[in-house]
Amino acid sequence: MKDFAGKIAVITGGGTGMGRELARQLVAEGCNVAMCDVSAEAMAETKRLCEVEKLPQGLRITTHVADVSIEDHYKRFRDELIEQQATDKIHLLFNNAGIGGGGSLFSNTREQWERTFNICWGGVYLGVRTFLPLLVKADEAHIVNTSSVNGFWASVGMGVSHTAYSAAKFAVKGFTEAMINDLRLNAPHVKCSVVMPGHIGTSIVSNSRKVQNGSDQLNADELKQARQRLQGQGIDVARMSDADIQQLALDRARIFHNEAPTSAAAAAKIILDGVKAERWRILVGDDAHLLDERVRKTPEQAYTPEFYQGIVAATGWKVG
Repeated sequence: MKDFAGKIAVITGGGTGMGRELARQLVAEGCNVAMCDVSAEAMAETKRLCEVEKLPQGLRITTHVADVSIEDHYKRFRDELIEQQATDKIHLLFNNAGIGGGGSLFSNTREQWERTFNICWGGVYLGVRTFLPLLVKADEAHIVNTSSVNGFWASVGMGVSHTAYSAAKFAVKGFTEAMINDLRLNAPHVKCSVVMPGHIGTSIVSNSRKVQNGSDQLNADELKQARQRLQGQGIDVARMSDADIQQLALDRARIFHNEAPTSAAAAAKIILDGVKAERWRILVGDDAHLLDERVRKTPEQAYTPEFYQGIVAATGWKVG
């Protein structure tokens, strides 16, 4: 697929971050877009940004409220798309939606853990299941599943547990790699790619908290975990109030978004260029390339303090 003009793309998590930028860049190339998100307001802003420049006649941008962990939501999204986009086929599927949270089997609830896993992994699986028949009907099609560097390195630092997100992203990576041959045998005109971003400037930290808690405030368990993380980084938390910890968490979300080495717009361009080049493995960001190289070189050292400190020193990461 060398260009996207006249194609129809489905994007999950289209309200913010990479999903929003994928939508904007696809529309700019003349591609019809159907996006879903849990936030109608965020999608409305994405649509507005897509429409800043006058759209070519007939180009369609549709928004659909859906929780990607719920199959009935996906089916409703599919049915709305068929009606509103006036089509029985799509050409591109970007399984992009994701949240963090539920990192520990000890200090997080089962509900938090499974919420993260069911969105980050289940959303990809259900997305493929739901839209595969429409992809197969197209003359050419491409599935793009967003994993993470946490799909080959299950950590964001020594002071914080990261099991749910990492498990989900490993599943996405393995699923997509296995699909390469499944598609080759059964639908060779459909390609697939696994995307593994490093630190990208998105709102995933704040969005995850809103999805898990209904607000951007830390709950009691998260306050405890935040204290443990800060203590693990050598910070004296004994004299810090809960309000102090909450402010640090808000600052962390802001820093994650504003001071990332790769912007969401740059990440989207890398992804779309990778699709055009039919690359099945798309690393996003210099930090992703560096981490991939170092994990492969010394896998037995990948979860030591020295390894993490080396990554931070080389990349300037502020994510742990």
